[in-house]
Amino acid sequence: MSYSVGQVAGFAGVTVRTLHHYDDIGLLVPSQRSHAGHRRYNDADLDRLQQILFYRELGFPLEEVAALLDDQATGKADPRAHLRRQHELLTARIEKLQKMAEAVEEAMEARRMGINLTPEERFEVFGDKDPEQYAEEAEQRWGGTEAYAESQRRAATYTKEDWKRIQAEVDDWGARYAALVAAGEQPSGEAAMDLAEEHRQHISRHYFEVSYEMHRCFGEMYVSDERFKAFYDAMRPGLAEHLRDAIVANASRHGG
Repeated sequence: MSYSVGQVAGFAGVTVRTLHHYDDIGLLVPSQRSHAGHRRYNDADLDRLQQILFYRELGFPLEEVAALLDDQATGKADPRAHLRRQHELLTARIEKLQKMAEAVEEAMEARRMGINLTPEERFEVFGDKDPEQYAEEAEQRWGGTEAYAESQRRAATYTKEDWKRIQAEVDDWGARYAALVAAGEQPSGEAAMDLAEEHRQHISRHYFEVSYEMHRCFGEMYVSDERFKAFYDAMRPGLAEHLRDAIVANASRHGG
């Protein structure tokens, strides 16, 4: 069996021009010619083309591809060693592509959440805390609200330095609130209510406007949702409930 250049181009998913080029540089010279001088390729030619395309997919220059295949054809290379080499190259390529796919997925999720940071930058800002851990749930619960849309709009404008500044505010507030709880301050005290108000203003300043009534709802969620409770209690045991009570007291003093 022999095949025309057009047929081979169709089989292999390459252009006729590519096959002409491979012939011109001696990389893939068709084994036969028709009476009219047209290129005809046999099964051995197709096997060689398959090898060429394999190495090209891995990024090898055509000169190296030719050397590899010629060594194999002349017996300079052990066919088994050649197969092992192909397996190693494929394994390395798969690992690289998997890492690339993971990076793309993370970038897509970050952009969906409005956090336009690379994985390295997100680690630098948030450490081992994943700011997108509950992204899908948040979208399901609040995706249709103006508050959610506003937080997306604002977050999309923040740079790495903005996120670092926001995270520093959170860390500073948490340290001060933990110290307040450790000192035995009551949730209804001025100091606790002031920190509760600072908490509300932080969200309003960086994400979306939080009313006192909405802040009350958040306070209840910080206690009823184990994930939020764990987040705040990690700052100081009992902090979640203390904050909830301080939020309620602060809303009451502001008439909320």
